[in-house]
Amino acid sequence: MSCLGLPIAEAQFTDLIANRSLNHWMTQSGGNVEKGWTFDADNNLHLDGRGGNIITRRKYGDFELWFDFCISEKGNSGIKYRVQKYGRSLLGCEYQILDDAAFPKLPRKQITASLYDVFPPMFLPTSTRPAGEFNTGKVLVQGNRIRHWVNGNITIDVCAGSPDWNAHIAKSKFSKRAGFGQNRYGHIMLTDHSSEVWYRNVFIRSR
Repeated sequence: MSCLGLPIAEAQFTDLIANRSLNHWMTQSGGNVEKGWTFDADNNLHLDGRGGNIITRRKYGDFELWFDFCISEKGNSGIKYRVQKYGRSLLGCEYQILDDAAFPKLPRKQITASLYDVFPPMFLPTSTRPAGEFNTGKVLVQGNRIRHWVNGNITIDVCAGSPDWNAHIAKSKFSKRAGFGQNRYGHIMLTDHSSEVWYRNVFIRSR
């Protein structure tokens, strides 16, 4: 299996929260986002922990996603991608967002900028700022190649469907989800794990 990253076309970035709007987003049932997710005085998208997961209206294949995120003290959240239905659940690969300092006993495959419960960040430390401060994340998906960054430092560089991928999936909570993460198209999801989280500068471009 080849894991060469295909080039991202020189397309324009789309601001997914432009003009304090959630027009690019919908609830998991396909409705408009009407509660829980609001914009504060600084134009940051704020989840109060009672809004439910929201997903993009369109699906993305190869894409480059940039975002600034701020997690609350003891908070837990994340951005999922390649989201699709598995039975009654909407699941996908997840860029984990966490107040790492509040959970020192968690395995590294569940800390910020990991590929949640599958791959830990490549390097230690991960150069994340503490709860209450903004960090900059990036996800780049090119064919089978998946990469994460936080604050300019790469944390994940893996090949979906490779033997190494399959071995890690087998040891994760997704072990019974056939082909997990190998679908080429899926929604982007902002998750609600009952914690406050803020986002700004959420930009995406696709092939």
